[in-house]
Amino acid sequence: MTKTNTAPKPENRIVRYYKDTRAEIAKVTWPTREEGLRLSAIVFLVTVVSTIVLFGVDSLFAFVIGLLIRGTAGELSRRENGDCTLLP
Repeated sequence: MTKTNTAPKPENRIVRYYKDTRAEIAKVTWPTREEGLRLSAIVFLVTVVSTIVLFGVDSLFAFVIGLLIRGTAGELSRRENGDCTLLP
């Protein structure tokens, strides 16, 4: 007489992963269509406002840096020409 091994075959990792994933998705409370649209509109609005604010800050910094560069460049060219007078 031979003994037969009746132990169940171990489950494949990939199969177990998909079964667990499906079980977790079944537990999710999905938003209604109206909630989804409303939340999407809020995200879009926040994105537009953030874009405008960042554009304003970037433009301000670019303007200030431009003033600094032009001011420094003008001072250097006066020194190269031998004009070393101090300006008020």
